[in-house]
Amino acid sequence: MKTIVFVESNKSGSSREAIRAADKMGYFTVLLTNRKKFFEQISEFVDVHHIILTNTKKMDSLREEINKLKHRGLYIELIASFVHPFVSKAAILSKEFCNTNISADTIADMEDKITMRQVLKESLYNPFYYIHEPTNSIPSTVDHCRNQYPLIIKAPLSTGSKDVYKVNNEQELTDSIVTLENKYGNKPVLIEQFIDGPQYLIETLTIDKILYIVSIFEQEITKQKRFIVTGYRLIVEPSSDLYHKLLKAAQSIVDQAGMENGACHFEFRLKGNDYILIELNPRISGGAMNRMIEAGYGINLVEKTLNLMLGNTVDLKPKFKKHVYIYYITMSESGILEKITGKKRAKKCPGIKEVFLKPKKGTMLYPPLSMGHRYAYVLAIGDTPEQAEQFSKTAAKEIVFHLKSNSTDSALESLNNEESDKW
Repeated sequence: MKTIVFVESNKSGSSREAIRAADKMGYFTVLLTNRKKFFEQISEFVDVHHIILTNTKKMDSLREEINKLKHRGLYIELIASFVHPFVSKAAILSKEFCNTNISADTIADMEDKITMRQVLKESLYNPFYYIHEPTNSIPSTVDHCRNQYPLIIKAPLSTGSKDVYKVNNEQELTDSIVTLENKYGNKPVLIEQFIDGPQYLIETLTIDKILYIVSIFEQEITKQKRFIVTGYRLIVEPSSDLYHKLLKAAQSIVDQAGMENGACHFEFRLKGNDYILIELNPRISGGAMNRMIEAGYGINLVEKTLNLMLGNTVDLKPKFKKHVYIYYITMSESGILEKITGKKRAKKCPGIKEVFLKPKKGTMLYPPLSMGHRYAYVLAIGDTPEQAEQFSKTAAKEIVFHLKSNSTDSALESLNNEESDKW
């Protein structure tokens, strides 16, 4: 039986849609996960044909389960993941068991922000950066960064704005380093120059060393306790200058990284006339990214990515072009969710393609400390970019989260232990 094995998935979003795509492609789908709750909710995973509970952080455990599947007679054509930090693990295993031609070593490098900054140290698209090693004294690091404020401080494996801090002075830099050292122990801390300018996200596939831009989004960023992306506008017809500068930057980066075949998304900010790399991950973005691209271009990017991994021909030509905007809803205060009202009214608003509500009754909700604390989205299509944005935000106002306040602080202390991309 033709089989694709997935290493971890979120309950919804791009990673789950990849499993649905594999199901529609006629594959038997197997999910390896360490999330016990998925077994309790197994009726909600109709596109997952077999779920195996295992320690997905250990390669030996994954190999053991894959060998068991092979001994049962399953013909495994691909092992894949669309969830950080399992993308590289899956790519390595797929190369080992299925002889796929995905750039596994490069993907592993890309998952580590410090490694990638070092790989790109001579790149025009790298900002100023400094690595605070556990053996460094904080005063020496502060001295090295003295004239570079404001700065962004990151844990090397952070995603979705988790464990990312903006600092404006020496005291804030010191405090942030101490916070990350206390949380991660003997791990280095990445310090980067803060770039203040428009931010663009591009979704790409690299095929035989040639990078193709699938979509370009301008991001709307809300600064609360963290930088949270709350809006995405699909740039349906990018200017020649924007497109070619982003293409040149992204192609240069994958060339230096050694990517031959694989998916990546990049975040760039405009500084003067140059686009500076803010973020890079070797997978499609989480959340509703696949839905947005499909709504705007008719391209199912997770399906295209699976075909690339399988060695099939990939056609990235848009079926149509539509203006798309998506608005994410976050909370301004903490509380236990009692109910959500207004979804039906929102869906009836002009231009609305989809309304998605993430949490269930009784869930503790928080102001956002990561992208995982975006609790709903409204996806709209309009005749113009401005109209699509207006439709999305107008409909979002219909949705009301009714919270019961929680005065305890213990729940807040667990925030940073949550995964950042649970869509």
